[in-house]
Amino acid sequence: MERVPILKIGDILLVSIQVDMSDQTAVQLQEDLAERIVATGSHGVIIDITALDIVDSFVGRMLSTIASISKVLDAEIVVVGMRPAVAITLVELGLSLNGIRTALNVERGMELIAAARVYEWDEVDADEDAETTATT
Repeated sequence: MERVPILKIGDILLVSIQVDMSDQTAVQLQEDLAERIVATGSHGVIIDITALDIVDSFVGRMLSTIASISKVLDAEIVVVGMRPAVAITLVELGLSLNGIRTALNVERGMELIAAARVYEWDEVDADEDAETTATT
């Protein structure tokens, strides 16, 4: 069975899918990614699907499941490198990929994750300011 490599770049994990996704490969990727998120404390996951020529409902569901797992583990997910034909197929299949942000390339995906983290920290600061004001 082939495994999908998971690379760490700063606090972001990069998953580059270069193989055909069988059921077994997808399940292994989900497990490997969840373990790596916890082990590294990463706050972002970029899944590069540039090499995928076609996406079926199975791959769409797999991406959605990975996004849900990542969110539960406090990691933002961005799918990059989606080809127009893949986007059209996902829409035609009715797969909205809820909870998944997309970007054209890895660089833009990293920018999205960085922006999400800044926004999240701004919300935490605002909540702490509100608590401080309420207690004084």
